[in-house]
Amino acid sequence: MPGQRSIIETEKLVESKLGGIPIQHEQMAVIANIHRAAAAVRGHFENSVLRGSDLTWTAFVVLWVVWIWGEQETRYVAEEAGISKGTLTGVARTLEGRGLVRRTDHPSDGRRVLLSLTDEGEKLMRRVFPELNAEEAFVAQQLDADECKKTADALRRIVVQVEEHGEERRRELLNGQEPAPRRSGRRAAKP
Repeated sequence: MPGQRSIIETEKLVESKLGGIPIQHEQMAVIANIHRAAAAVRGHFENSVLRGSDLTWTAFVVLWVVWIWGEQETRYVAEEAGISKGTLTGVARTLEGRGLVRRTDHPSDGRRVLLSLTDEGEKLMRRVFPELNAEEAFVAQQLDADECKKTADALRRIVVQVEEHGEERRRELLNGQEPAPRRSGRRAAKP
C-alpha cells in the first residue's frame, strides 16, 4: 500500500525543493529509493505472508538470524538483525512467550543470554520462509534474472562500503570523538 504520495510525485517535490542546493542527486536518489523500497517491501510482507503467522518484520528477521546461524548471543542477533539490544529483548520475550525461541544463560558468563529456536520455531520457519520467498519473487517480478543479480550486486557493494569504511568515516565526521549516546527520542525532563 503506497504512502500519500507516489514515488514520482515525491521525486518531483524533492527536485523543486532542492534544485538550487549543490547536492549529489543521483546518490541521494539511490539511498532514498533503498529506503522507500525497504519500507514498501516490509509493509507488504507484514500485511501479507507474515500476518497469517502473527509476525512483524522484526520478529521474522530475528527468527531468520537464529534459524540460519543457530544458537547465538543476543548481542550478535541484535547486530545481525539491525536492531538495538533493547528492541531485541522485547521481541525475544514475545517470541519466547509464543514458544518459538528459547532464551538460556551463557555457560560461562551469566550476564549474557543465548537465543535458539525451539522445535516450534523451526517448524514455523520451514513453513513461512517459502511463503515469504514467493512474495520476494512477486515483489521483484518487474526485474529479469540479470537485473535481479545486478541489483543485488549493487546493493551488496553499498553494504560492503559501509561495513568496511563506515567506522572510519564516522570518526572523520566526528573529529575522532565518540558519538553521543542514542536516546529513545524522549526529551530529558526539565529541572
